[in-house]
Amino acid sequence: MGQVTSLFARKLVDVAGDAIDGKAVLDFVGLDLNDPWDPKHMLDEDDYYSMIELMAKQMDITALPLIVGEAMRPDQYGALGLAWKAAPNLLGSFSRVARYWRLWTSFTQYALEETARGMLYVQHREGRRRLGMRISIEATSASGVSLSRQVSPRPFAPIEVYFKHAAPKTIKHHEAYFGCPVHFGADKDAMLLSHKSLLEPNILGDEGITQFLVSHLDQELAQIDDTPALPARTKGEIARALSEGLPNMADIAQRLGLSARSLHRRLSDHGLSFQTLTEETRSEIAIGMLQEKRYALSEIAFLTGYSEQSAFNRAFKRWTGVTPAAYRKTLG
Repeated sequence: MGQVTSLFARKLVDVAGDAIDGKAVLDFVGLDLNDPWDPKHMLDEDDYYSMIELMAKQMDITALPLIVGEAMRPDQYGALGLAWKAAPNLLGSFSRVARYWRLWTSFTQYALEETARGMLYVQHREGRRRLGMRISIEATSASGVSLSRQVSPRPFAPIEVYFKHAAPKTIKHHEAYFGCPVHFGADKDAMLLSHKSLLEPNILGDEGITQFLVSHLDQELAQIDDTPALPARTKGEIARALSEGLPNMADIAQRLGLSARSLHRRLSDHGLSFQTLTEETRSEIAIGMLQEKRYALSEIAFLTGYSEQSAFNRAFKRWTGVTPAAYRKTLG
């Protein structure tokens, strides 16, 4: 199970205002409404998603992630937010997030990917696409746009925005906020950013301050115990490799910057094996995709690394006790 900074939970409750019982919602995740905000106070991933789902029972949260994004300020992210603001340009700002994301979350990985049309700022997040996760992903993208608008000398908007999950009943709020086409049901969670906007000098860019803050962030990153996150990181790499077939441990170890022997030893320290994590990952992806009716069973089989539908059916029945078709019928 991953963790995320409590900053995001507090911001959600803050912007929701009187539409929810803020004290009860924060009590649900063990936070006191009257305590100071501390971005280093972490919450468990499942608790955070459940908190969002509790809010959804009290209000319409369709536009909530956009309101949260708009309300975010660099200074609220601590040293990482200051490093964002002091970077020479937006490319430097987004690069800080891609490098130091583990300071505020252990279950979402951020990356910059070059394309012919611009730079993709990608969120890699695995697991079932429950409502809490969907809202969290949208809020993260909205925050990236808001922070960019606060430091850019010119009006900022992505070229396009992409979300893997299905669209809400209306996307007018999303398109108005992002100022560009927003694609749901995509193959990634990402924003496409123009090279021109990324290279515009930030209003408060300061190389000296940047170097000081980066040094501080490097120290914070070095203090993070990486070992507990290894199983989650391994599952993430397995998930990304599955559409190419069943991954082997040597390839996944290489992606993690380890030897196969080291990966085997470190997983064993957690009482885990590579095979066990592979099975868990395939099961979680399959169950999540079955809840999205647009995916055919044959597609799910392929995307979880099975070359034959019959093999996928047998594996799924071993995991859950029922066939994929029977499981989907129970969802209504």
